[in-house]
Amino acid sequence: MTDTTPFRRIAIIGTGVIGASWTALFLAKGLQVIATDIAPNAEAQLRKFVESAWPVLKRLGLSPGAAQANLKFTPVLAQALEDVDLVQENGPERLDFKQKLYGQLDELLPPDVIIASSTSTLPMSSIQLGAALHPERCVVAHPFNPPHLIPLVEIVGGAKTSEETIRRAAEFYTSIGKQTVRLHKELQGHVANRLQFALAREVYFLVAEEVLSAADVDTALSWGPGLRWGVMGNMMLNHLGGGPGGIEHFFQQFTGPMTAGWKDLGSPVLTPEVRKKLIDGVHAEVGSRSIEELEAQRDEMLLGLIELRTRGTEVAKSREAAASAG
Repeated sequence: MTDTTPFRRIAIIGTGVIGASWTALFLAKGLQVIATDIAPNAEAQLRKFVESAWPVLKRLGLSPGAAQANLKFTPVLAQALEDVDLVQENGPERLDFKQKLYGQLDELLPPDVIIASSTSTLPMSSIQLGAALHPERCVVAHPFNPPHLIPLVEIVGGAKTSEETIRRAAEFYTSIGKQTVRLHKELQGHVANRLQFALAREVYFLVAEEVLSAADVDTALSWGPGLRWGVMGNMMLNHLGGGPGGIEHFFQQFTGPMTAGWKDLGSPVLTPEVRKKLIDGVHAEVGSRSIEELEAQRDEMLLGLIELRTRGTEVAKSREAAASAG
């Protein structure tokens, strides 16, 4: 399958938290969106979400032609797929459901239309078994919540996904400002969630063992390594951690202490008692703040960081261009 057609019209299947966020982003990028969901009041809830997200998207910068009016909605799957260039599927995380859905999509769509799943847990090799006609056009494009703010998209092919599909998907998501990573192997939870799983395991262990409170472990993360992770990833920070000797010196200096520390990491069992301790700790940290207030605080800080990183990238590119010209 080869195709160079630009992506202009996107179908959103499933308009829950992830589907609604994708919808807002695609609209902000000047795309036509047709969404479908059979849940009661789905259309009203979707339009309400898009409207509430629009000021944030305007702050980040709307593309030419961006408009909430470019959103269409239908509860009928076949109507949602008419003349679309890509499908972003956000259905329930049930393999039987997705395989049946992909069978329907496979029959209704032209063979050059990519079917991208937002799944965070299911392997595409299993999902695409439902698409007997053209499994090669099925790919995982897993966002990080909320997709309209967080740039990451993990692209994972299944056993029958073509390299052309992976290339086209990566080009599309990159074109709308996403940061894509390509996984060459299918893993439970993909990559970003696995990193979170590893960290969460130690966090829960520390709180369960009463080493520190939930509030203090959050402080240690968000005001310590979390600040650095918002700027650079682990490998680049290791490189800087080695000083003038870089990553080579880092491993010479820290391999022993680091690997010794691995052996001491916790493996908590989330019993009802441990979960209660964690829950009580979180509520003590939250205090009187509502979920809406916490979300607003998170999103404002995310916006500031995204804007800062964008400016930093532009400055770095300008310096590289000046150095090349000189």
